[in-house]
Amino acid sequence: MAEMSSLVDVTSQLPLSNLDYWERLIRREFFSALESSSHPKWKIWIKPFPFSTWLDVISWDGYKREKTLRTLTGNAPNSFFLALTFRRLNDWAAPVREAARDKLPLIAKESDPLHVTDAICATLSYWTSWGRIGELEKKSLLEIISRKEIGEALKLRLISSTSGPMTSLFAQVGRTSILDKYLDEIAENAIQPSVRAKAYRSQLGGRMAWVEGWKWEWTDIRYCEGKSQPIVSQRDLTISFPFLETLRKSAGDRSSVVRRVAAEFLIREFNTWGDESLRLAKIFASDKSPSVAERGRFALNRLEEGQV
Repeated sequence: MAEMSSLVDVTSQLPLSNLDYWERLIRREFFSALESSSHPKWKIWIKPFPFSTWLDVISWDGYKREKTLRTLTGNAPNSFFLALTFRRLNDWAAPVREAARDKLPLIAKESDPLHVTDAICATLSYWTSWGRIGELEKKSLLEIISRKEIGEALKLRLISSTSGPMTSLFAQVGRTSILDKYLDEIAENAIQPSVRAKAYRSQLGGRMAWVEGWKWEWTDIRYCEGKSQPIVSQRDLTISFPFLETLRKSAGDRSSVVRRVAAEFLIREFNTWGDESLRLAKIFASDKSPSVAERGRFALNRLEEGQV
């Protein structure tokens, strides 16, 4: 158990998209095997192993989880174990959550920024559904995200990722201002169109929005029918971007998802930019995407009505 290298090699190959499954598997197989191979209770002179390992952060025993978190020092061996530790911010035992929020900033500071970025991506994709995480635990995680080297790594991940929930991750990271200065770079270079659209929307609107959580709303209580509605929060950006220049860039984007955002903001500001608004409205009206063309025609009609 003291030699972790082989275990680190195996877990480094595991995906971080199904950590619930891996936690259950490890608890069931590893800890059950450990318990079955323990010494008989009547041999009172034989003491249990006095040390803990990274696996003990998901032990059945809450006292063991807390003790392990309190005693961990140095860097995490890989992103898998770091992600498991991040999940303790939502642990069902309050002392474990407290230990996690105290120790995680210190562990993350010593760990490889790429490992930290992987763990953050795995955490932020699901934490809006966590029911036990509190404001202090969220603050601890946001403190880690706000470090400069983590912000740069997250920017590169958002730009280079070809799949995955990068837009929702982008929004959650937007709780901090760490990516504000990179918005222009993300908007121009991100591979996923939805990420570019999110960056342009933030620049044009001057604010970053994210889903804080979910609430249940009844649509017909007689038949017990309803749906979950997102709770949206937002903050103002710390950096301002030239509106017209950003609008022109987004209007020329290769994806209709981004051009639709540009057309939406043109409708909001069509009285501000005069001839430039008319030029952009004509471009949108002739767009090959029906949704963009519809918005362009709407803006064009409003502008022509104002000129009559």
